[in-house]
Amino acid sequence: MSMNNDQFYSRLPVNRIPLSDLLTEEHLFYKIPDNWYVIITDIKNSTAAVQSGLHETVNLIATGSIVAVLNISFKANITIPFFFGGDGATFIVPQVVKDAAIGALRLYKINTQKNFNIELRIGTMPVREIYEHGSELKVSKFSSSGNFSIPIILGDGLMYAEKLIKREDYQLPDPDLLEHELNLNGMQCRWDRIKPPENNYEVVTLIAIAADRVKQSEAYRKVIFHIDEIYGTPEKRQPISVSKLRLKGTFTKLGLEIRARFGEMKVFNLIRIWLTNSLGYLYFQTRNGKTYLNRLVEMSDTLVIDGKINTVITGTEKQRLLLQEALNTLETAGEILYAFYVSKESVMSCYVHDLKDDHIHFVDGAEGGYTKAAGVLKLKLRKGDFI
Repeated sequence: MSMNNDQFYSRLPVNRIPLSDLLTEEHLFYKIPDNWYVIITDIKNSTAAVQSGLHETVNLIATGSIVAVLNISFKANITIPFFFGGDGATFIVPQVVKDAAIGALRLYKINTQKNFNIELRIGTMPVREIYEHGSELKVSKFSSSGNFSIPIILGDGLMYAEKLIKREDYQLPDPDLLEHELNLNGMQCRWDRIKPPENNYEVVTLIAIAADRVKQSEAYRKVIFHIDEIYGTPEKRQPISVSKLRLKGTFTKLGLEIRARFGEMKVFNLIRIWLTNSLGYLYFQTRNGKTYLNRLVEMSDTLVIDGKINTVITGTEKQRLLLQEALNTLETAGEILYAFYVSKESVMSCYVHDLKDDHIHFVDGAEGGYTKAAGVLKLKLRKGDFI
């Protein structure tokens, strides 16, 4: 493949067929160029941080790492696949983005340690090395509605990279001598915890992993089929709704965003953001404001498939019990391992490049849904090696 493939992901077609169908259409998945790189960020001891009540801080730090890298790729006019994981993020980037992204993340790591006393791990691995190990890494673009599309990854390549990067003996390669900058413009954490659309609904944060990578696409097709059958379309199980959105109204709640973006609490920035939020109530009554809120729901990142399924959905307890029954059958048959966490609310952090078209919203179950589900899944994984 040509070395000049920086626009590889940008040029992929968007597939609008049902996701359960896409997962079994192998010809619609494309091999990631071997001269690209995987970058992974991860909060060390995130489970302990979540248990001590820092779940919103953990989400915000993970979001900040995404904002730092996306601002670099946006400046380079390159679209990249990326994945929010609650307590970290994963990116697949070309060489032209990689060095600047790692440099910015190093600065972000220093800020995170200083401002929150939380350690952000950073790691990178050449895609070529993933292939040399015998792992696979294929991507497709998927959209269920509107203009919002997400990357769908098949293969165990990202899980292999994550396993090595999270080892205690992993060392990030020495930094080069280039000057790097950290740009967190667009990072926002303005929305309070969000209740489900209906009062009798709950929020389910689910992670599922194929027990045999050779049968991965078929296993995931079955999981998505059961979710569709029990919960309905993505719109019906969407935990975010315009009617339940509430802006944070206190200085204390807005302080997290200030510390993450600017370091120590700066009164001027705090007052500016508080005033922006106060005026937001007026803006959201306008035609443009209502359009933004509707797009916000559409562009909420509630499904991540990065070699495993990660999703936040909403529905009744009865629906969840039916899904459990279906997933238990798949797990007993040795096709998947899964874990979930149930909460009464979801939390959302945002990257807003512009209010009209360029914004994305990262969703997790309240109380650290992804982190808690991942903790349960790790216990299951210890009983067998599935990577």
